[in-house]
Amino acid sequence: MDPNQQEILDIFTRTKALLRGHFVLRSGLHSGHYFQCAQVCQRMDAVERLSELLLAKVRAAGLAFTTVLAPAMGGLVIGQELARQAKARYIFCEKENNVLVLRRGFTFAPGERVLVAEDVVTRGGRVNECVEIVRKAGGVVAGVAMLVDRSASTVRFDVPAVSLLELSFPTYPADQVPEDLARIPIEKPGS
Repeated sequence: MDPNQQEILDIFTRTKALLRGHFVLRSGLHSGHYFQCAQVCQRMDAVERLSELLLAKVRAAGLAFTTVLAPAMGGLVIGQELARQAKARYIFCEKENNVLVLRRGFTFAPGERVLVAEDVVTRGGRVNECVEIVRKAGGVVAGVAMLVDRSASTVRFDVPAVSLLELSFPTYPADQVPEDLARIPIEKPGS
């Protein structure tokens, strides 16, 4: 594991963002591990450092953007800090009737280059919703930046994507949870 990866894991562990137990993820899958990014996002020193590392990867990948778009709730803090450090515009999507939408008068100029920022990606649903929002509104998706790729790179987007941490913990459909995990009380900490 490279030093940056170890530093990132240490930040998640120190802030108690990496949890162990029996969790139901937003995807509906069950897991013995959970990234509770809200825990790391309450520590501005950690947010600043994680965003610095993520922005370096975004720049190394050659992803040029003028705007950062994040889905509420998980991507809000990271998206805003990425935009601050990059001196870019920052906007967000929020749920309306269980679908992400742009509100509050947010728009994109034709061809505006947008970086989609997210905290944790398991299946990529919210990221894909954001990508579609940008495209339908006339923007261009420069890429995706995520703190944690829980899929260990199995989720693919049709735009470049970078993550700080790629991990894959086993996940299970509700009817296939292993017996040892099923004995642990279920938690749904929220995202």
